[in-house]
Amino acid sequence: MGNADPRPATVGELVERHLGGVHWFCLRMGLRADEAAQACFETFARASAGTAPAALAAERLWLLKIAAHVVGLRLPATPEVSFALLDEMLRSEATRTGEAASPTDSARRERLLWELKQGCLTAVLGCLPPGERVAFVLSSVMALSDEDAARALGITPGALKVRLSRARKKVGDYLAPRCEHVDPRNPCRCPSRLGVALRNGFIAPPARAEVSLRALPTFDEQQHLHDAVAIYRTLPEPEPTEALRARIAAAVASGAWL
Repeated sequence: MGNADPRPATVGELVERHLGGVHWFCLRMGLRADEAAQACFETFARASAGTAPAALAAERLWLLKIAAHVVGLRLPATPEVSFALLDEMLRSEATRTGEAASPTDSARRERLLWELKQGCLTAVLGCLPPGERVAFVLSSVMALSDEDAARALGITPGALKVRLSRARKKVGDYLAPRCEHVDPRNPCRCPSRLGVALRNGFIAPPARAEVSLRALPTFDEQQHLHDAVAIYRTLPEPEPTEALRARIAAAVASGAWL
């Protein structure tokens, strides 16, 4: 008799191994921070009612498939933001560098610049239809192979490639002539847009002085990749909040999730 298959993971084990990745997916799909946290919570709640794959390698794709369904229920069928609206919000006014941060407050400036870069690039994805957006996030942001991304979405690799091609073209067509991270000669530069972004509520001032980002090069030292898709790989994986971690831990500990 052969060896028995490994036992399926408990929901607590799934949370420990995959909370970061599920939260990352939900946030990059364009949900607000509070909506992303709720979608992440609901993903694990639904997972607790099912049976995880016995193979460790399949757990992540199974959870992302659940997360894609949960997020899909929250997204409108057509994007609420357009590329033109994004331009109007960030690029129609004169630059307002004086509102950003004092030159001596380097930690605050770093945090604001990273928040603006992440917010802008995520907002660009928000201009894509949901089907194209989810393909782009899984493949071009989270670096899943086409086969794994297709498996997570329950579609064929061919269908995934069609969605991905359309998404990459739209993202590239928008960012290539604008974004400094693609080409330093482009007109849109994060430091010069901080004031406008703050004034229009696109980003909010940090609640505290310290910068809570993973080890990264300083913003001014970033390389220009000349590739509108590749810059998404430079974004840090966002950390789940302590509030989300505590809420999920309480649900696991209570026995509500078996």
